[in-house]
Amino acid sequence: MTEQPGSGELTEAVGRAVLATPGVAFLRPGLAQLVRASRTLARVRPASGGPSYASGVRVTRDAGAWHAEVHVVLRRGHRAVDVTREVRAAVADAVRRTAATPGAPGVGEPRVTVTVTGLV
Repeated sequence: MTEQPGSGELTEAVGRAVLATPGVAFLRPGLAQLVRASRTLARVRPASGGPSYASGVRVTRDAGAWHAEVHVVLRRGHRAVDVTREVRAAVADAVRRTAATPGAPGVGEPRVTVTVTGLV
């Protein structure tokens, strides 16, 4: 079976849930953000005016099961194991709430992978 990407709405819900977790500094920046930062250019926001979660969040569906991959940078002074557990729970909840279709059977437990890419 083929892997299908999640909707933009689902990616945004997951991104918001991650950023609301205490101890998370930010999502891993993508290559474009790193190049802009190294050239000290102004931060460019997407057309919607909101933040872009695409570089640090990937949500896919394979054989009916959801899988969310999250790459985060954590704040110093927080235990990585505790923050990643909280991120995992928040992401699973966001996927269940956002991906649920009214009147359809439940979404089930999504697979969530949290990768810590740095500390600030």
